[in-house]
Amino acid sequence: MLRFAGVLAIGLAASYLAIPDPVNPDPNGPRPIPAANTLFIEDMTWMEVRDAMKAGKDTVIVATGGVEQNGPYLVTGKHNVVLRGTTEAIARSLGNALIAPIVPFVPEGDIDPPTVHMKYPGTVSVTEETYRALLTDICASLRTHGFKHVVMIGDSGGNQEGMKQVAESLNQDGKGKGCRVYHIAEYYDFKSVADWLESEGIIQQPEGYHDDFGMTAMMMAVDPSSVRTNQRIAADKFRINGVELAPAQRTIEWGRRIIDFRAAATVKAIRAATQDDSP
Repeated sequence: MLRFAGVLAIGLAASYLAIPDPVNPDPNGPRPIPAANTLFIEDMTWMEVRDAMKAGKDTVIVATGGVEQNGPYLVTGKHNVVLRGTTEAIARSLGNALIAPIVPFVPEGDIDPPTVHMKYPGTVSVTEETYRALLTDICASLRTHGFKHVVMIGDSGGNQEGMKQVAESLNQDGKGKGCRVYHIAEYYDFKSVADWLESEGIIQQPEGYHDDFGMTAMMMAVDPSSVRTNQRIAADKFRINGVELAPAQRTIEWGRRIIDFRAAATVKAIRAATQDDSP
């Protein structure tokens, strides 16, 4: 009886030891199921990220958006919605890139007393110091995991300088670590978008909203509800800057074209920046 109890105890102990540590799983453990078809890191398992990197995904896109007032029709996360479309288009065109979680928290004005967008409910702001510290830690984390190229893009004007400074600082501190950080300013070029749209016959008359046809179209291509499509149709408000948005499918197609236009310019800039720039 005692012998049986001893054998049982040893067997139970061995079974217990065979259970993986949930906090420290085997980093080389096999993935038990096929990978999902996504390039967004937050929608991937850690094993999917690991295996994608082993298969050649050596570039990661860090995109900054914002949470701010955007007029009466667009959601506060306007830039984040647009980035869901543009980052995927950029990553798929590059072929060797994944997409880090979109950074929604950026400087939107002084917090107290409030200035700029912070004067309006729903806006979330951080100081420039906090913003740069956040980007530094995000990019450093991705560098630690082995990405060779960390590419930062920003969909809002106030995001640009912080990204530029963080890239310069990380490259100075990270020499010899096998990774370069880039701020691709060419992504934020709405003037070129406006000029192209005008050449295509889209003539706008500004109405004083933090909104325009290009932004609305891109958002509709990602999520029509983010511009309150149904509510605006019902209220006969389905237009912006004098441009009719109906039929909705036509505007969605415009949004896809604008996303591709911006992605093409950005991909060209990324390839130019990374071609001769060794870590």
